[in-house]
Amino acid sequence: MAGHSKWANIKHKKSKTDAQRGKLFTKIGRQIAVAVKEGGSDPETNSKLRDAIANARAANMPNDNIIRSIKRAAGELGNVTYEEITYEGYGPNGVAVIVQVLTDNRNRTAGEMRYIFDRSGGSLGATGCVSWMFDRKGLILIEDSEDIDEEELMMQALEVGAEDIELEDGLFEILTDPADFSQVREGLEKSGYKIASAEVAMLPQNYVQLTGEQYEQALSLFEKLEDHDDVQNVYHNLELNEQE
Repeated sequence: MAGHSKWANIKHKKSKTDAQRGKLFTKIGRQIAVAVKEGGSDPETNSKLRDAIANARAANMPNDNIIRSIKRAAGELGNVTYEEITYEGYGPNGVAVIVQVLTDNRNRTAGEMRYIFDRSGGSLGATGCVSWMFDRKGLILIEDSEDIDEEELMMQALEVGAEDIELEDGLFEILTDPADFSQVREGLEKSGYKIASAEVAMLPQNYVQLTGEQYEQALSLFEKLEDHDDVQNVYHNLELNEQE
């Protein structure tokens, strides 16, 4: 949808989880744990861990929590293994939904995801049933301010590998190829820009509109998914209204 903020698709998720900081820190802790398991506990040599730590700091997660999560994942404070799984399905009236989870019990989480979809007027689908409607992109947000020169930011973003940059709703939305996400984020940070948020996200190619009860049902589904301890991200192609 032309002119529609790319961030609008996940703004609803952020506003909810930021109000529940303890749960947000738990989710970020799992991101750190997976990153350490895959690439070691040194952020200098583990770009995935650097990204997870950057997310933690953007969420104002205390350094003690970050260090504890790294040690736990490295086996110094216990040993829990999390598995990354992506679920796809449909919400009310065919809204496409992608759910990314980190779980230590695949069977339990699968059953709970199916239950949430079924109870919310949706249905869990097979892998690939909706992901073709989304593009996987790095999305970096920088809040607009009087100190930022738009042309200079655009030039620097493109120099470090960004694909595109737009100003929408007071936010500079910088898109990257997923493979270039870390280098672009780090390049902008080194240039002195404060990153408001950064993640590799699933962005819908087109949005659908719902009204009334169907719209509320879809929001209810998103909230139930986001409140689940194993869920890291929820992406959808519902066009959120201005109040959301």
